Amino acid sequence: MKLIVITTPTYFVEEDKIITTLFDEGLDILHLRKPNTAPVYAERLLTLIPEKYRKRIVVHGHFYLKEEYKLKGIHLNSRNPVAPENYSGSISASCHTLEEVQEKKPKSDYVFLSPIFDSISKEGYHAAFTPEQIRTAAKSGIIDKHVIALGGIDENNILQVKDYGFGGAAVLGGLWSKFNPDFDYNYKNLIEYFRKLKKLVD
Repeated sequence: MKLIVITTPTYFVEEDKIITTLFDEGLDILHLRKPNTAPVYAERLLTLIPEKYRKRIVVHGHFYLKEEYKLKGIHLNSRNPVAPENYSGSISASCHTLEEVQEKKPKSDYVFLSPIFDSISKEGYHAAFTPEQIRTAAKSGIIDKHVIALGGIDENNILQVKDYGFGGAAVLGGLWSKFNPDFDYNYKNLIEYFRKLKKLVD
């Protein structure tokens, strides 16, 4: 099962070091998601990440970065729903219903389905599916290795994601809550937490 990390919505000083260390520790894919930010910040961050890891990064906006920095691909969502003309490369997409999964999966390398559990980073953002609905969707082939679970995933439920038959888990709040850029001097706790998740996934 793949382990995907989604960035925090804002940039911070240690970010390139943390991302590089996550890749060193075996991170499969990083989703660079920084809504409403200028592309110059994304460019700066990408130049600080070793070239060998850039091919594992997917961007949620400023799609020209994909070619410029030889990234893995682009992610389509409500803000950026359409791929650029003549685009070739990996495409992923956000889905919030099983119907959306059926519609978008054939046109994507993989899709996110969310929220699977109550969100850690967004208050009041509750699980949208019952375990029965998920199991039924997996039995009928809607949920398979091309569907990534997102929303409220942490060390307590990541094995459930595996058991459900998802192709991977995308983590956001569960991981980044282990580091506060305003007053944490090192990111040891965040990396240790990632190792724990990685071990469970493997």
